[in-house]
Formats: sequence, structure tokens, C-alpha cells
Amino acid sequence: MLTSLTTSCRRLARSPTREAAIDFGQKFDWRRFAGDEIGLLLDDHPWTSGIQPYLPEFEALTGITLKPRMVAEPAYFAEMEAILRADPVQADAFFLPMDSTAYRLWGDDLLLPLTPLLNNPTLTTASYNLFDFPEGFRLAAMYPPNRSSQQLFGIPATFEAYILFYNKRLVNQFLAGRVPQTMAELVQAATQINESGQALGAVMRGVKSDAIIDTVSGIMLNGWGAEPTPLPFNLWFDGDWQKPCMNAPRVVEGLTTYARLMQAGPANIKQMDWPEATQLFQAGKAAFYIDASLFGPDFEQGDTSAIAGQVGYTVLPRVHQQSLTGHWLWGLGIPRRSSQPQAAWLFIQWATSQAVEAKIAVATGGAPRFSSWLTPSVYTEAINFDYALAVQTAMQTSRPTAVLHPKWNQVALAIAATIHQIYDGAQPALAADQLQTTVKQLMAGEGSP
Repeated sequence: MLTSLTTSCRRLARSPTREAAIDFGQKFDWRRFAGDEIGLLLDDHPWTSGIQPYLPEFEALTGITLKPRMVAEPAYFAEMEAILRADPVQADAFFLPMDSTAYRLWGDDLLLPLTPLLNNPTLTTASYNLFDFPEGFRLAAMYPPNRSSQQLFGIPATFEAYILFYNKRLVNQFLAGRVPQTMAELVQAATQINESGQALGAVMRGVKSDAIIDTVSGIMLNGWGAEPTPLPFNLWFDGDWQKPCMNAPRVVEGLTTYARLMQAGPANIKQMDWPEATQLFQAGKAAFYIDASLFGPDFEQGDTSAIAGQVGYTVLPRVHQQSLTGHWLWGLGIPRRSSQPQAAWLFIQWATSQAVEAKIAVATGGAPRFSSWLTPSVYTEAINFDYALAVQTAMQTSRPTAVLHPKWNQVALAIAATIHQIYDGAQPALAADQLQTTVKQLMAGEGSP
């Protein structure tokens, strides 16, 4: 498991087709749609880079021609929506953000339910095990949420859980090698290092944007404890859209923790999103970084990372008895008006199978199947042992960071603005009270689903 990513990728390239043939039985008719053509709409993401070498393998297996289209972020989200709303739809399978965006698309009747395809033995192999994905991953795209009639509208493709990265050299230099075990200790240690002027204590997503909300939610879930956070409300609402929890003590504590970690970072942290924060940590300038687990493999790339071999990986320092966290998912979905939905399902089924997922995940570090972390493969050979242990531990209890409401992005932006206020010196309780009022106004007139 300590083999480098580069070595594993070279090993993987030698015989991909022969390896995949072991996993796909002869009884299932993979060629039932031979001659068809399907369009793929994909975000320019490491998952997309990971699957590209194997697309010819799918075409050879099925006889289906793939027409992939890659769009870079952030333009992907707008283009995705435009394509889904067009008539005809110029995509049959697409990269689906499994959060409030997917929920909104479902509400607008733009997503095809996958449950009937999953339950059709002529379209789904007997070996395709949906329950190999953690329940928290599956729930993120099951609508209507918490209803007996719910169906699945997306299959997990790659995930990020929120973990702690740390620079071993700086932890040795300033903390005698002791990694903080609680969140309070982490804030104290990061502040101490930052005040030394010799290194940054922490880097975080600090920009005032709804885009930071999943990292914020991961920290909030850690401080929330074992009490359930059911969808669609998550921890932010008390079972009703008219009952936000923005000034609940645990929420105030989480927002304050996030602001304190920002204060232990660079002076321009309020202008930093994940690319800038990741670059600073990768350059060896910061001791701590809480963010998406999928960044881990890049830190071990010696040609681009100044800290390869010097990064520690662990779950979030606990607030209560146990470390907890959240996760965010990219998945694969089918547009409601796809002209080739069954052929598209074959692609999704193949791309998210255990055999193929292990190959793609070498590029992402975010294999969403339990088995991919436990079954020896190119994936388990490629990933750092400590990284694998941290992520596998996190995904056992991680919960969705999603809130399933069309106005969630507006609420998330208000939460980010409140963190900025606390960072700038506002009293946390007063800032949270103001946030509570703002969210009530945003949600006015919204009843329970």
C-alpha cells in the first residue's frame, strides 16, 4: 500500500482489458445496445482524467460508441443545467453533483430515476452491489428524502470526506511531533505556529462564497456529535424550514472554530478558495489544512509537491468522544429526456463497478465503494497507508453535507458571511443571531416538504 501513485499507474497500463474481463460475467448481455451512441457530459475532474484511458474498453465490451464532452469548472455547472433543460438533450449520462443541485434538478423533473434500471435483471448484472456504497452516500441522491416512495437518482462516482492534513516537519519543529487530538488543541497549536512568524498555522477555504459550505459542514458535523442530522434539513434546520438552528450553541461553536482557524492563516485568507489553500499547503508553508480527502494523493507527487513523504493524514480532531465528519459526492446521472437511457445505464454501471472504480480512483483517492479500500487492487497499492486509514475511518461514520432545498446556496453564502464577521472580530453569538434572522427571512413562506 506504500507503492507510489506513479508506479501503480504504470502497472495499471499494462493489461487493463484482461483484468476487467475477470469481473464481467458472460451471462449478462453487455452488447444488447451495440451500435448505439451515447453522449457523456463530464466535469474536468481527476475522475474524468482517471476514466479516459478506459473508455475504449467500454466501447469494446458493449459496442456502444461514446461521445464524451469535458467542461472545466466553474463553467461546468451552468453548461450542465443548460444541456439538461435543452430539447433535445445532448447528453445521455453526466457528472452529477450529489447535493442541493441534484435535488433542485430532481424537483424540476430533469433527472431519470435509476431504481427501475437497477431492479431490472436484464439491465443490471447480478454482481453489481449497490449496498457496497455506504448508506450515507446513497441517501444523498434518494428523493423524495425520508419517504417510502423514494428512488435513487445518482450513483456515487467519487467522494471527498473532510480530514486533517498536517506537515510533519512543522509539527516536529513546533509541537515536538504531537498532532492535536481535539479541535481546541488544533486551534491553539495553529495559532501558536502562526504567531511565531516562521510558518502559517493553518490554511483554509476562506473566500466568502457558498462553495466553502461543505468544508464548513464537515467541521460542524464533527462538533454536532452523535445526534442524527437527517436530510433534507441536515443540522442547519430543526425539522422545518421555518426553524433554522443558526444560533444553536453547537453551530456557534463550529462557526467560531472555522473563523479561528482562518485567523491562524495568511493575511489574505478571505480571498482564498481551495486552489490557493492547497497550493500553500503543498508548498510546505502551512502546518495544518482541513479539507477534502481527495487532495491527498496530489501531496505525494514529488514532481509537483514540496512535501511529498512529509504529509500526515488523520481524521478531524474530536470535539466530543469520537471524531466525526461529512462528505460530498460527485455521481453519475441520466437526464430525464435522454434518448438512450438504457445504454447510458450500462455505462454508469460499468464505470461504477468495483473493477473499474479501483482503476479510476487511483487518480482521485475517492473510491466510494467499501470494497475498493479492502480488496487488493491497483488502488490499494497506490495509496499511502496513513491516508487510506484516515479516509476509511472517516467514511465509516461520515454524513452528507447536503441540505436539500433550492435556496440552500443563498443560506450557505450567508453562513460564509457570518464566518467572515467572526473572523473580523464580531461576537460569535451576536453574529449567529443575525444569521438566524437572515435565514428566517430567506426561508419565509417555505413550508415543510
